[in-house]
Amino acid sequence: MVEALKRLTTGIDGLDALLKGGLVVGASYIIQGPPGAGKTILANQLAWGHVGEGGRVLVATLLSESHERLFQYLSTLEFFDQALVGDQIQFVSAFDTLEQEGLEAVVKLLRQEIARQQASLLIVDGLLNARVRAETTLDTKKFVAELQGHAAFAGCTVLLLTSARLQEGSPEHTMVDGVVELSEQLVGSRAIRHIQLRKTRGSGALAGLHECLIDETGLKVFPRLESLYSHPSQPGTATLSRVTSGAPTLDEMLGGGVATGSTSLVMGPSGIGKTSLGLTFLAAATAQAPGLHFGFYETPARLRLKAAALGYDFATLERAGAVQLCWQPTTEGLLDQLGARLLAQVKALGAKRVVIDSLGAFSRLAADPARLNGFFRALIGELRAHDVSVLMTWEMRDLFGAEISAPAPDLSSIVDNLLLTRFVELDAQLRRMLSILKVRDSHHDPALHELCLGPQGVTLRKAFEGASGVLSGSAVPQEGG
Repeated sequence: MVEALKRLTTGIDGLDALLKGGLVVGASYIIQGPPGAGKTILANQLAWGHVGEGGRVLVATLLSESHERLFQYLSTLEFFDQALVGDQIQFVSAFDTLEQEGLEAVVKLLRQEIARQQASLLIVDGLLNARVRAETTLDTKKFVAELQGHAAFAGCTVLLLTSARLQEGSPEHTMVDGVVELSEQLVGSRAIRHIQLRKTRGSGALAGLHECLIDETGLKVFPRLESLYSHPSQPGTATLSRVTSGAPTLDEMLGGGVATGSTSLVMGPSGIGKTSLGLTFLAAATAQAPGLHFGFYETPARLRLKAAALGYDFATLERAGAVQLCWQPTTEGLLDQLGARLLAQVKALGAKRVVIDSLGAFSRLAADPARLNGFFRALIGELRAHDVSVLMTWEMRDLFGAEISAPAPDLSSIVDNLLLTRFVELDAQLRRMLSILKVRDSHHDPALHELCLGPQGVTLRKAFEGASGVLSGSAVPQEGG
């Protein structure tokens, strides 16, 4: 029988997910990264969170910086509580001891303080100074080993903070149980923070680079969606049932509506009616099967006005708990942060239909475009696991033309239903056209339909039978048509 390791939760949801539950109790970890990467914030946020769980913390600094200066910076963060300092959280400076008496004296001091404080978590800030003070690599190993030994005997977990980027073969790396690295990457004019678990001895973890940020609440970690949901959290329904798209004619074209838990992608140029199709889909939500609009370009107020122009009363639907409108500006944000926010809102609402308007915003936030395919697979897979029917939009660049581009390679193989919308010029009039390119495992009507928007909502009617070249945008009447 496999025995589960006892964990010390960090209190940082995303980090606990990376660590598969938290730090191993009694283990030792290095937190490394350049100055400003967030090591001190991470460690102190963990300290205050640990106290909230009933633990006691000893923070030892091997730096010349005063504790008063540290508290001044920490006071700008929500987790900081000055009242805990000196009681559940004890700060001690070992800088003078290190300078005057050496590493052995530091170990002795910390051993005494661990016992006096009855600490269950030890944080040592300034490992680089200890490394510089050591005369040989053996001295460094001895320092880390003795510190680990005393802490483990007391049942104390150890965090060692350093601004040096230690390599895998360094004495410190070989001694500790885990290594957490913080870094920052410049993508265009944006700075994106990353966290990586470079070593987790005897414990599972989510490997690779993961996005994080620092705000007034402290450090927030967003695991890569394709890593977190490499397998959906639950199987989802195994029976085929259908839900309405909100437009009766479109339901007929789809063979009775969209399959429960399926994903539909509507592609087309700006102004063609993609958002209107999404609002039509959302208007069919009920309090028993709520709908969520996850959008980037239209505020809730503008969406209500647009829905009213189509004959839908979204304000009433919202009050009934049938619809929720969620808007996020596209100026800043992280790819996995958006994915996590969407899934959290779906679960909190119990949503059964979701409109994502549009995928282009996700694409613009991707620091690594090569990730998009895996990201969308994980996101769609997890939504499908909760039997959520999804309608997504993708804006194509060209108002006219036969060329079709997708937001990510192979995305068409991920989605279940693929709908193409186009502007068509015919008989000196500009018309909207909708065609169904794909419906997975189901018969569908591939005929070209004119898409009409008005106070009665979205309607579709067969058109263009007597014309050719419709998909190019410039239809030509056929002889005898």
